[in-house]
Amino acid sequence: MTGGGTQPSVAEPTRRDRLRGPLLTGALGAGLVLSLHLRDPHSSGSWGFCPWLVLTGQACPGCGSLRAMNDLTHGDVVGALSSNLLFVLMLPVLAFWWVRWTQRAWSGEPPPDRSGGHPALWIGLAAVVMVAFAVLRNLPAGSWLAP
Repeated sequence: MTGGGTQPSVAEPTRRDRLRGPLLTGALGAGLVLSLHLRDPHSSGSWGFCPWLVLTGQACPGCGSLRAMNDLTHGDVVGALSSNLLFVLMLPVLAFWWVRWTQRAWSGEPPPDRSGGHPALWIGLAAVVMVAFAVLRNLPAGSWLAP
């Protein structure tokens, strides 16, 4: 038997609590970018080797992304595009999502409704694009996409 009292109120997260995720993610990303700027991935093995490439001899969708980020931190956009076109084209999308996440956390705005589609649909679409990119960059017709 329960008493006739009200439910205990749950404290709303503070702005600091809401910003923890976006700011930690941003700091981690900035640290990784700085590491890639300081340690050149163009030197073979400097960051290890792609397991997929070692096992199959085929470039995965991520192959060349470390070199692309290094190129971008040195202002070489053409070099970055030739290392991993898909990665470079996705960076503005990722930056937009991070900025939007940070804005929502700052203002206390609730998470977006799913009017833009269920997240699984977007993840599925991203997976299809990445597989298509991997296949194309390993075909003779798409050799210009190879890292």
